[in-house]
Amino acid sequence: MEDIDPPREVSGSAERILQDLNRLGMHADQPVLFQSTRMQKFQAARESLLRSGQAFWCGCARKTLPASGVYPGTCRNGLAKGVKPRSVRLKVDSHAIEFQDGLQGRLKEDLALNHGDFVIWRADNLPAYQLAVVVDDAFQGITEVVRGADLLDSTARQIYLQRNLGLPTPHYVHLPVATAPDGSKLSKRLASDPVAMANPINAVRHALQFLGHEAPGIQQLDNLWAWAVDAWDIARVPGQKAICPEPVSRISA
Repeated sequence: MEDIDPPREVSGSAERILQDLNRLGMHADQPVLFQSTRMQKFQAARESLLRSGQAFWCGCARKTLPASGVYPGTCRNGLAKGVKPRSVRLKVDSHAIEFQDGLQGRLKEDLALNHGDFVIWRADNLPAYQLAVVVDDAFQGITEVVRGADLLDSTARQIYLQRNLGLPTPHYVHLPVATAPDGSKLSKRLASDPVAMANPINAVRHALQFLGHEAPGIQQLDNLWAWAVDAWDIARVPGQKAICPEPVSRISA
């Protein structure tokens, strides 16, 4: 449970997410890990990268960055006199990151060109998303990461972090993203709540249909999940719906 961003957290949302998952027949096989309990581990990873010289303190505010958002390396070799440290950035080299996605194929991203040295510890003294998920995935022994294609442009940064921390890289699968009728992304920012009032069987059936699996007229939720597990074939998922967000690019076979 990613609960390390107090300014943006909505009271009770974590509990509602778990309730919805349970109602839809999705039960955790291990206790749910809350990232807010793992701050010391994130800090240890930060300090390890700082000690090795792979990361550095940065005094730049977001408003001082160029319009492209690509960090120009201002503090890479040390803070200017009188500048106070704000965030921690990971040094990025010039090698493109390539990875095989289980649905989207062979992908690559040039981190130096598209991001530059990126933030792993925020100016408000909180771990950045990229660092937290990498540390926790390794801690929990995650071998498969399945998520929406809107997160494809985070994958190369996470793989680069894994390599710098000496952590294993899981296999990635990025699914097409469900959208509202007008084509906009469903999100909590827009108060989207597609499952709270839906009949669980219908919700799961529609999700399977969206992922290329037409379920028979099963009326019991447990039986529907049993059918889905047995029938699952990733080759049936419509990967073409998942357009790679810039700056990720496909590598031709």
